[in-house]
Amino acid sequence: MESMKMKLFVAVVVMLIAACNVAGQEAPAAAPGPASGAGVFVPTAVASIIALSSSYGELGTGNTKSKEDVCCPPHDVHYDCLRGDSQDTGNDSFNTFFSETGSGKNVPRAVYVDLEPTVIDEVRTGTYRQLFHPEQLISGKEDAANNFARGHYTVGKEILELCLDRVRKLVDNCTGLQGFMVFNAVGGGTGSGLGSLLLERLSVEYGKKPKLGFSIFPSPQVSTAVVEPYNSVLSTHSLLEHTDVVALLDNEAIYDICRRALDIARPTYTNLNRLISQIISSLTTSLRFDGAINVDITEFQTNLVPYPRIHFMLSSYAPVISSVRAHHEQNSVSEITTAVFEPSNMMAKCDPTHGKYMACCLMYRGEVIPKDVNAAIGSVKTKRTVQFVDWCPTGFKCGINYQAPTVVPGGDLAKTRRAVSMISNNTAVGEVFNRIDHKFDLMYAKRAFVHWYVGEGMEEGEFSEAREDLAALEKDYEEVGQDVAEEEEEEE
Repeated sequence: MESMKMKLFVAVVVMLIAACNVAGQEAPAAAPGPASGAGVFVPTAVASIIALSSSYGELGTGNTKSKEDVCCPPHDVHYDCLRGDSQDTGNDSFNTFFSETGSGKNVPRAVYVDLEPTVIDEVRTGTYRQLFHPEQLISGKEDAANNFARGHYTVGKEILELCLDRVRKLVDNCTGLQGFMVFNAVGGGTGSGLGSLLLERLSVEYGKKPKLGFSIFPSPQVSTAVVEPYNSVLSTHSLLEHTDVVALLDNEAIYDICRRALDIARPTYTNLNRLISQIISSLTTSLRFDGAINVDITEFQTNLVPYPRIHFMLSSYAPVISSVRAHHEQNSVSEITTAVFEPSNMMAKCDPTHGKYMACCLMYRGEVIPKDVNAAIGSVKTKRTVQFVDWCPTGFKCGINYQAPTVVPGGDLAKTRRAVSMISNNTAVGEVFNRIDHKFDLMYAKRAFVHWYVGEGMEEGEFSEAREDLAALEKDYEEVGQDVAEEEEEEE
């Protein structure tokens, strides 16, 4: 097998932090906070990361450590940035995520940005402080106060050029820029406002380089900010135009998984961070290690997006199992494949059985062979609960990597011999947007809180424009879910 070619991938992480929650604190059992899951993400970012934060969920320090804990050990990278003897420092796959300095240290190709200094300061003084170049940690002096307009037009705009300058430096050090990874939460001020602003500039400066996103959307029953619907609609309006693939996440769904599968009565943000880090680690394994069937990240766009606007995905991971249960379960390829299609294992509150699949990408790792994968997928196709649109008969894209799943020593997840992560395009995603749009309409009908946005430089017409765009998106999802036969009957 040919050795994997080095491919660099710039990741933009939009990191959102709640001022009221500190990493490691227990979150209220009945009231999970929204944006802990997709925060500071380093080793699985390829080439560079920008992290932004605002008072929307605790999505900073804990997530940095979680992803480092999951992703550094396979590459034998220690807290002091030095590498052990078990790896070849000249390995191209390793260099996709780390760059070696003149002193022999290995530094993630990453930048972290926060509109207020609290959480970035924790990174600066934490376990992984030696892992980052000081220039990679950028913090402002005040947050966006849950206001899209502050993140986009005023406070966020002040540090935009500094962020872009750091990205340019990292891009200049890439031998071949493949694209960007984006991590953001759409309900806060910085994640929505500054996140949108950065995406717009990246589109201008780097043309058609693909952007893959992981976005925390507001939970159905739990809210940490009254104006979440405004921020979400305005941010999604930007994601539609300036990203190519977006995986939807929400904390309520991930809290439920932790309680049910890991027997954690009161999950903390650390628990959530570690679970999401497994998905992101699995999806990028093929960039970092060789395997039987490797999947390039750019292939996600090619295989998952039938139409440019229909690019919002569901994600799931299996097995999510505690150490206590691990010794009593087999976790065969067939079992874990079935598990990732279960509605209860989706990382967003969205039931895929209410819609139809257009495409699925399954990323296996560990002791997995193609024969078992084919048998497992054949079994899934026979299930009535897994329905595909009739105009996409194939539907599956698979990747197999021999690198075993990595877990945090002493953590919640058990060490397993194999695992699978799925990212899928399902028409039921329209439910998420319908839910947000309904809440938006209730407030906007009274023009409630609109003056705070207008006062920061927004025009009221931007609300209407964004809402109309999402209404069109809902309609798009309805239409792609229709069978060919139904469309022909309507034409007659």
